[in-house]
Amino acid sequence: MPIEISHLASILKSGMFAVAAEISPPKGVNLESIARDARLLKGYADAVNVTDNQAASVRMASIPVCALLIQHGIEPVSQMTVRDRNRLAIQADLLGASALGIRNLLCLSGDHGRWGDHPYAKSVYDIDSIHLLNMVRNMVEQGCMDNGKKITPPPQFFIGAAANPFAPPYDYRPMRLAKKIAAGARFVQTQLIYNVDRFREYMKRIRDLGLDKQVYVLAGIGPLKSAEQARYMATQVAGMDVPQSIVDRMARTPKAAQAEEGIRICVEVAEQVREIPGVAGIHIMAVHWAEAVPEIVKRLGLAPRPAVTEN
Repeated sequence: MPIEISHLASILKSGMFAVAAEISPPKGVNLESIARDARLLKGYADAVNVTDNQAASVRMASIPVCALLIQHGIEPVSQMTVRDRNRLAIQADLLGASALGIRNLLCLSGDHGRWGDHPYAKSVYDIDSIHLLNMVRNMVEQGCMDNGKKITPPPQFFIGAAANPFAPPYDYRPMRLAKKIAAGARFVQTQLIYNVDRFREYMKRIRDLGLDKQVYVLAGIGPLKSAEQARYMATQVAGMDVPQSIVDRMARTPKAAQAEEGIRICVEVAEQVREIPGVAGIHIMAVHWAEAVPEIVKRLGLAPRPAVTEN
């Protein structure tokens, strides 16, 4: 059976510069918050990521939130971590996600449980993210489960992975991406970019290895809401690289104007990364700030986005 292409995949394959966004599911069962975010993002993103217990803290599950977004005319990207499930649960969830019409999947390890709101919870990690990528690819392309048994019909997914150009050892990061591509990744979303020079060097390595011809790179960008957030991300978040110049710039800005300055910085970064060869789009991570996404996309001249068509 032919693989049904996703809207995000069609945008990328057409050569159009793609725009993805992200939402955090509610910590309760407030469906209106999901509908509100869908209204804000509709027309401003080609696909919207739904996080999977981000920061190892309990939220509504990604798959049902994705199904709700589809009802609101939004194409979702379901995130799936290996932290919380063994391979039986993962494959069962994948079959259910495909049956619900979810066509994009981002395969992740997941933040360790000790950093979340249930630090005593047992992390699973039956497999790692590269095994997950390989598992999904085999389900989609070979129509078989992890044990080799056939699935009829197979699930349908456009398979993605994450990449962090800012986590040491830096020289290893392009090779790590190569492994994910070999395992089945067809698009990749990067960590938030504030150090454009380091990201530019990372993309040079990607091009030198020919990886830009094998995977679509969506550069991660996001607005800072306050000077406090800038300082926290620069000093407390592992794998982040926020230059001191940006921290100082936010600190010099009057408090009432810091959110606007954060959006301005985000747009400046996006304008730089979109000129880097090999970058196929941007992934906007405006944490708990969906209102910022339309403004960022409009300032970049990337709105409106092509409408999502029914499969």
